[in-house]
Amino acid sequence: MLRLQFDIGQRGPQRVLCLGAHCDDIEIGCGGTILRLIKEQPDLEFCWVIFGSDEERQREGVASAELFLKGARKSQVVFHNFRDGFFPYIGGEIKEIFLRLEKDFFPDLIFSHYGRDLHQDHRLISELTYNSFRDHVILEYEIPKYDGDLGSPNLFFPLEPAICSRKVQYLLDVFKSQKCKYWFTEDTFLSLLRIRGIEARSPSRYAEAFYCRKLQL
Repeated sequence: MLRLQFDIGQRGPQRVLCLGAHCDDIEIGCGGTILRLIKEQPDLEFCWVIFGSDEERQREGVASAELFLKGARKSQVVFHNFRDGFFPYIGGEIKEIFLRLEKDFFPDLIFSHYGRDLHQDHRLISELTYNSFRDHVILEYEIPKYDGDLGSPNLFFPLEPAICSRKVQYLLDVFKSQKCKYWFTEDTFLSLLRIRGIEARSPSRYAEAFYCRKLQL
């Protein structure tokens, strides 16, 4: 297992772009990593963008972003209201958002969806991430679901149990609209964190996992 020190560099403000198709995607996919990064590097600046939401989900998303980004030096949270499940059919409109992001925010690190995710909305956001940001560190996060599309990630962020507990508690406390989904439970989230911790030989037993297509050492 190759271990690298996470260090974006000393170029002034360090910027992280978080992209999610829906209001809980970022939190499920990389919420623990974000909590860890802010704890270890409180000078980070975040841009947090959600592409699909409605009034109820946006209220939940705002509350969640406030919890996960608490302690960051600076954060900007943006919501769009594209229709759930229809992203591939309105890709031109979503692409316009990416074009503006590319001009307005210059990230050092990007979190986005896994490119082989079986949810069509997730795949489009991943595709447009790579179309728009050609020379950036992009980490693709995973979302557990009925479709069974979990793969073999190649990059891991070990997480302390306390951070895992915070992540899961925030999800369950905030996203009450999702509690009707049989998979949106504490054991789902902790189980995936534990499995990835095994694969990473995490000394804390837990980890979040990502797919990284290119990384220069």
